Amino acid sequence: MKRAVVMLGLLCGTVLASEPEVAMQPNSIKLPEPSFKGKLTVEEALKARRSVREFRDEPLTLAEVAQLLWAAYGVTQPLPGGQLRGGLKTAPSAGALYPLEIYLVAGKVTGLSAGVYRYLPETHALEKVLDGDRRQSLAAAAWGQEMIARAPAAIVYSAVFERNTWKYGQRGRQRYVCMDLGHSAENVYLQAVALGLGTCAVGAFDDAGVKQVVSMTKPEEPLYIMPLGRPRQ
Repeated sequence: MKRAVVMLGLLCGTVLASEPEVAMQPNSIKLPEPSFKGKLTVEEALKARRSVREFRDEPLTLAEVAQLLWAAYGVTQPLPGGQLRGGLKTAPSAGALYPLEIYLVAGKVTGLSAGVYRYLPETHALEKVLDGDRRQSLAAAAWGQEMIARAPAAIVYSAVFERNTWKYGQRGRQRYVCMDLGHSAENVYLQAVALGLGTCAVGAFDDAGVKQVVSMTKPEEPLYIMPLGRPRQ
């Protein structure tokens, strides 16, 4: 089945090819399917986008979280055999190498227990990494930025630089990976606006502390934290 996909976080549409079967990982949590049509145009989302640092004490829904994660790094053109970790994604990547990993630190998400989860774009699913509410610990690792603790959830980005540097060397480390991060994070910003939510990109934190809180693998390096919630207005 072929279908045209419109994504508010993209500047152009993508056509999905026939979707190959991808095996779900054991103990993974299948997310609600993303919506491909929103209430705002790309232009309206761009105009309304602002960094939000104060959030209402209200949970996010699992569907909202799923949409945000798909906007960040979801697959839009599946490829067979596990190529490109599932296929081409919502965010462009230098050489289609996709060096990013995306975690969800969930505190108050309806239908999802508190914990740390890794996003699996190839199956649009979550893999639980840690149990328990880690928002306060994440805020402490980010030099006490309490908006992270107050937000019902946060996205944490990391990168495996070796996925990029084997081809691009130091230029990959110094430029291309961070360019990939910017593409993906802007998708999250715009998708949040389209959902009536808010976020703020956070780059000030203790790298080792964030890595420990999220339980990243050894090759990963933390890049960004994006708290997510309903703006307090």
